[in-house]
Amino acid sequence: MVSTQIDRVGRGRSWIFNDRRIYHQTQIIAFDELCTDFKNPIDQSNPTRARERILNIERICNLLRKLVVPEYSIHGLFCLMFMCAGEWVTLGLNIPLLFYHLWRFFHRPADGSEVMYDPVSVMNADILNYCQKESWCKLGFYLLSFFYYLYSMVYALVSF
Repeated sequence: MVSTQIDRVGRGRSWIFNDRRIYHQTQIIAFDELCTDFKNPIDQSNPTRARERILNIERICNLLRKLVVPEYSIHGLFCLMFMCAGEWVTLGLNIPLLFYHLWRFFHRPADGSEVMYDPVSVMNADILNYCQKESWCKLGFYLLSFFYYLYSMVYALVSF
């Protein structure tokens, strides 16, 4: 009975963390597409493709905006569940990223725009590199978290 409950909880964690990794893989692919679009000199000198480039950049930024709030809310929900379950080590590992998400959410642009990823500001090379590095770091964190949770599940199953 107890091992079945642990197995269900472990599988739920694994499934949701796979979903979160897919979010970040999508972000990394989108930022890579923006970098390629930003650095392509053939398209930059072609005025007939300028409108198409702008629409592509806006499309990618809209896609990325849709991923921000679900990512932050899912991570906050996980931290709340870890706190309620008494998983203090796991909560301690997730708190720095939760604080970073809160800081990033409350320090978004003050012009009343969406959460972040404004098409004009993203095309700044420094901001684009920062966003890409941020996505890679989060993907690494979620990947390490996934293996930590998998190890914890197997350890709990073996110890019973």
